[in-house]
Amino acid sequence: MTTPVCTSASTAATTARQTHPYAAYPSFSSYVRARGPVLLRTARSLTANPCDAEDLLQTALTKTYVAWERIEDHRALDGYVRRALLNTRTSQWRKRKVDEFACDELPEPEPVAAADDPAEHQALHDAMWRAIMRLPARQRAMVVLRYYEDLSEAQTAEVLDVSVGTVKSAVSRALGKLREDPELGLVR
Repeated sequence: MTTPVCTSASTAATTARQTHPYAAYPSFSSYVRARGPVLLRTARSLTANPCDAEDLLQTALTKTYVAWERIEDHRALDGYVRRALLNTRTSQWRKRKVDEFACDELPEPEPVAAADDPAEHQALHDAMWRAIMRLPARQRAMVVLRYYEDLSEAQTAEVLDVSVGTVKSAVSRALGKLREDPELGLVR
């Protein structure tokens, strides 16, 4: 990234680290270790560049760290960090400087291989979501929790208040329906 995203948050974090050592928030450290990969996937969905996603997540976690003592309900931390991610990304977008250069000829982009075609990738993504939306509500919830939120079978069972066996069988049936979905068969 070319410009610092949030100078006030990084300044506040520096001040907070000077007055409160990082060890003062062991729960923050454990939260970041536990939820970091999921939050990074969220950040990657907001940006096109993986390096920018890491910077975005770091900025959002800095804002969270600064506000750690003020956050009353630590069970809602994912929502707080996701809101910080979205707000930070919106700020980046608004501050983005766009340079235009006049030229005699427009540069032609390199041809994209069929396997790496972004349109094909987006078509598959859209078809997958339409197929998931056709699943029954319970199976859809289990597939989203297992594969999009990356929860284990036990965690999914706990969230939905069902047994692990129920999760296994429902996800198996849902995947079978997705394999047989005619729209996904056309995209393959």
